Amino acid sequence: MYEDLLLKVNKPSQYMGQEINSVKKDFTAANIRFAIAFADLYEVGMSNLGLRIIYGLLNNIPDVVCERFFSPQQDMEDALRRENRQILSLDSRRKLNEFDLAGFSLGSELDYTNVLNILELGNIPLKSAERDYRQPLVIGGGPCTLNPEPLHAFFDLFFIGEAEEAALEIIDLYRKHKDEYKAGKLSKEELLLKFTQIEGVYVPSLYEISYDSQGKIEKFQPKFSSVPAKVKKRFVKDLNSAYYPKDWLLPYVQIIHDRLSLEIMRGCPNRCRFCQARQQYFPLRLRGTENVLALAEELYHNTGYEEISLGGLSVSDHPQIEKILKGLMGLFDTKAVSLSLPSVKAKSLVGDASSLIAKVKKTGLTFAPEAGSERLRDMLAKDFNSAEFFKSLEQAYSAGYQHVKLYFMIGLPSEKEDDLDALIDFSRRVSELRKTTGKPAASVNVSINTLIPKPHTALQWFAMPDLEEIKSKQEYLREKAKKYRRLNLSFHNRAMSILEGVLSRGDRRLSEVIYSVFKSGAKFDAWSNYFNFDKWLAAFNSLKIEPRFYMSQKDTGDILPWDFIDTGVAKGALIAEFDKTIAIK
Repeated sequence: MYEDLLLKVNKPSQYMGQEINSVKKDFTAANIRFAIAFADLYEVGMSNLGLRIIYGLLNNIPDVVCERFFSPQQDMEDALRRENRQILSLDSRRKLNEFDLAGFSLGSELDYTNVLNILELGNIPLKSAERDYRQPLVIGGGPCTLNPEPLHAFFDLFFIGEAEEAALEIIDLYRKHKDEYKAGKLSKEELLLKFTQIEGVYVPSLYEISYDSQGKIEKFQPKFSSVPAKVKKRFVKDLNSAYYPKDWLLPYVQIIHDRLSLEIMRGCPNRCRFCQARQQYFPLRLRGTENVLALAEELYHNTGYEEISLGGLSVSDHPQIEKILKGLMGLFDTKAVSLSLPSVKAKSLVGDASSLIAKVKKTGLTFAPEAGSERLRDMLAKDFNSAEFFKSLEQAYSAGYQHVKLYFMIGLPSEKEDDLDALIDFSRRVSELRKTTGKPAASVNVSINTLIPKPHTALQWFAMPDLEEIKSKQEYLREKAKKYRRLNLSFHNRAMSILEGVLSRGDRRLSEVIYSVFKSGAKFDAWSNYFNFDKWLAAFNSLKIEPRFYMSQKDTGDILPWDFIDTGVAKGALIAEFDKTIAIK
């Protein structure tokens, strides 16, 4: 129990559980016990829709109990280690090794060391080969499974894609074979072989891999004929009939996104060449207006939240967005419930949608041009019309908008100094355009990230710039922006970007790097106050693995570590898009 520690740690309510709308089931009476783990703090994990979906979905099965684990803050971890105590589930204070299955939500490569930390705090052997029927089967899911290879040594199986339907199949299969597995009559390998027959399941131990003298993959193939050579990503075909968590948990502590999240679409109609999320959620599916409004009404009734956020990769592209906004405003007009949208397209500020969005968010708008120059936006296949954008923005300023946030990337293929100049000029123009309405220049927050050529994108074969090149570009932009006091530039930590790039593009050899750096004390690598790049460099050096290898240019004929995954977008189609980027000078 944690009760004796709660008064000694920061934000004790994050460890209490028993939140409003949390599920209360008899752990001992359950036939199957599923631990869902999020490798970051409670305030981050409880903002994740996927975790809420799996938690609610599995707890709806009568003989299954699903309970939550999160990364503890350092003070709680110190207390647990000092007293030789294990991490416990949030819901009924159970140890991790009391569960049959442990599913980790893998949302960021920079959380990988936290995965190992949760396992260690749960007294679970870190490597799959060291675990047997006495420990839970460890499952990975989420965006990072589009290239799970760097984590291959730690997971028994990965699930690739959307789990609403497949989770039930996984539970059914485990239920069927649990008794003989736990009795030692069915080996772990035999059980895992059965799991490979579920579409979307990848069992890394059932594949063999070899490398050539240059370190490139020479062979990647199943060990058994019954194991699929390609793993097909699963997706929910009908979003309207898919499970959605209506008993929305209400945390006792403020979380990162402390509001209702209403997913109105999955996938994206755009074809931006850099975007991995489009492949993750491909194909495009829409939630109908009636379904959205019914969910919104029920979620509000069950929670009383005063803010609803519309979720999706490009919500302003939903063909019924105006109808949805009108319907939501009609539902909540007298209830003081506000609506928020992620970044919008300029064309959404034209016509009826303009006045509707003005009611949604009166003070600020967010746009993602991604690059300052038309040439680079063409290279990225970014659907962004500058003339339309500035005309719509002027109308928005006239309607009362005061602030704008812009998202850009640097380190793009063929990027030149002129392109960096264009980024600042574009941002300056956005700021000064407000003067045409008789008001002062707008305050513009300019968020600048480094491009990571991610797996399953048309840019996956390009090299990623090194630390010095990124630093040089960042310093150049800072200097150029100095004379424009209304521009507020912020940059993502360049060393974090490099590490994310290496891990996202890595192969199986990186498992030992992750293991080594974790043993040296690394964790919470996504948090600047914890991140220690020197520890990672030391781990690479000690294992004689060159991180630059994973950042380098690839040939379209190479076998890439993630090529065995079928996202629904053919590799040939990606190569065709890659060739188009090369043609743009």
